[in-house]
This record gives sequence, structure tokens and C-alpha cells, in this order.
Amino acid sequence: MVVLGIETSCDETAAAIVRDGREVVSNVVYTQIPLHRPYGGVVPEVASRAHIEKIGEVVKNAMTCPVDAVAVTYGPGLSPALLVGLNAAKGLAKGLGVPLIGINHIEAHLHTPFLFDPADGAGDHAPEESMPALGLAISGGHTAWIDMPEYGRYEILGQTLDDAAGEAFDKAAKMLGLGYPGGPVVDKISKEFLAAPAGDLIPFPKGRPRDGVSALAGLPADLCVSFSGLKTALLRHVQRAGGAEALAAAGEIPRVVASYQEAIVQAVADRTRAALRRGRYRSLVVGGGVSLNSRLRAVLAVVAAKEGVELLLAKPRYCGDNGAMIAGLAFYRRGEAENAMALDVNPSLEVGS
Repeated sequence: MVVLGIETSCDETAAAIVRDGREVVSNVVYTQIPLHRPYGGVVPEVASRAHIEKIGEVVKNAMTCPVDAVAVTYGPGLSPALLVGLNAAKGLAKGLGVPLIGINHIEAHLHTPFLFDPADGAGDHAPEESMPALGLAISGGHTAWIDMPEYGRYEILGQTLDDAAGEAFDKAAKMLGLGYPGGPVVDKISKEFLAAPAGDLIPFPKGRPRDGVSALAGLPADLCVSFSGLKTALLRHVQRAGGAEALAAAGEIPRVVASYQEAIVQAVADRTRAALRRGRYRSLVVGGGVSLNSRLRAVLAVVAAKEGVELLLAKPRYCGDNGAMIAGLAFYRRGEAENAMALDVNPSLEVGS
């Protein structure tokens, strides 16, 4: 089965064709980063306008062969951005006379480790053979630990109570004058500092919420994380130093950045370790843009090895938002196409719903 996948949940206009859920035939992504950089973050109106301008070209470039179905993200994400992709997908499916399949963006991120390129040969891991798994969706908009007893079944075990990890990186970079997006530059600076550390890391908080707070919504505190206190700790550190410019003049930015990153990475590692110990898992499946972070990959590899599970990570090109993850997951959702033409966008769509 050959599926065209369309993804417009945030600031990437993407389309791809995937065969039988895993083999990527084409993958086209138009990034809007230059458009949002002046604002230090994604502006929904700018994103939706860019999607409208680029969706036709992106889909045309991705359509390298006939397709049996069209798949599209319908949530979660930015409502104006989602609407562009959903309307385009409905029109394509109707025009081509093929089924439409609606896909949950977060669940699609957890499919990315199973994608492969034809030049690389068949992928090493099939979804069905990797279950039961603990999923970690970690991106600019989401950080969640998800139980996957079998492929296609999801239940949130824990999640962020405020900012996602990627958002926390972006806000720190903005505070320190490092530009947007923050994740790549934070990773680069931290990697260079940790290779030859000039001083001890600053003990920033790792964001463990208190038991019983209402924001947990019944989830266990040891599987949830809050990065609001970490951001406040960074702000106070910058203020005590006399501002970001003073830190830069003193050569302290690399140590601060590496310390901040380490707090996030260790917070994620702690929750991952705790989640793995609560169940009997065969693998740890990680997806989302923040899974590109080199320090996070290294630490999760250690956690997975100690807990006796296999760590499954996506190829770098599939870590960010892309159409291949939408088309790939759609193969496993092909029985849910019957009422998809009646779908509306769902900006707050939850995992497993």
C-alpha cells in the first residue's frame, strides 16, 4: 500500500510517500524557520500563510508515483496550520478517488524509528516485533512518556505539566541571546563545553513536580516533569550575573548552556528510567525533534542498556516534523478511513484518542 502523507501542524510544510508503512519513497519538507526567526518563535498567522503558499508545490514534488490513500495530521497543533493540511488532503483524496486517513501527530512521531530509505535496505526493526514498548515523544510542543503494549495502542504514563523540552530550549536560547531555534545551538555549545569543561556544571533544578498537585491530573509525579522552575532558575542566574551580555563577556555562556541542557536531559532520563521500571518492555521508542539532541541520545542509550531494553531512534532526517511519519503510521491505521472526510482539526488531540 502506497500512502501520501501531509503534515502542517506547526511550522513545517511537509509531504511524503511511504510504501507499506516503512519504506520512504519521497520526503519533501519546506521549513519556515527563517520566517519565524525575527519573532523568536512560531507565529500561527505567519505559519498558516506560508503553508497556503507552499502546500501545492511541496505535494507536487512529493508525488513521485500513484498512491492508494492520502493521510494527514489533524491534531494536535496550531489550528490555522492544521486546517491548511487537512483541507488540502481532503481535496486530494477526493480528486484522486482514494481514502483519507487522519493521523495523530504525536503518535506519528513514535513511528519514525521504523522508517527506512530504500538505499539502506529493509529497516532493522518492525513495529510489531518491538512491542511492548515505552514511547518517548519529545519535541518543541510535546514531552510525554507513553505505554505501547502493542502497536497502535497508546496510553500516556507521564508528561510535561507546562513547557515541552524543545520549548524550554528555545526560551533559554532567547534569554541568552543565542537566536531561534534554540535546540541546535544549545546542543552545539553544550557539546563543545562538555568536551573540555571549563568549570563545574551549575546545579539547575530537574523539574520534579510535587505529589498531589492538580496539574498532574491523576498521573504519577515521578513520571511527569515541569520546566517552569528551571526557566526561572536560569532567569535569576542571568539577572545575578548582570544580564546575558555580562555572562558572554565573562565567557560563562557555554557553562550556563551546558548546565541548563544537562538539567533537561537528566530530568527526561530520570522519568524514562522510572517508566521503564514500571513495566515489562522490549524497547524504548523515541521520536520528535528534541531526539536529535546528542547529549540526550547518549544518556538514553545508557538508560536503555541498564534497563535491558533496545533503544530505537529515528534517522536524523525523520526526527523533525515530516510527512513520512504521517504516511507511515497511516498504513497501520488504514482500517480507520471510513469517516475521515468528516474530520475537523483538533488542536488539543490527545494520544490514544
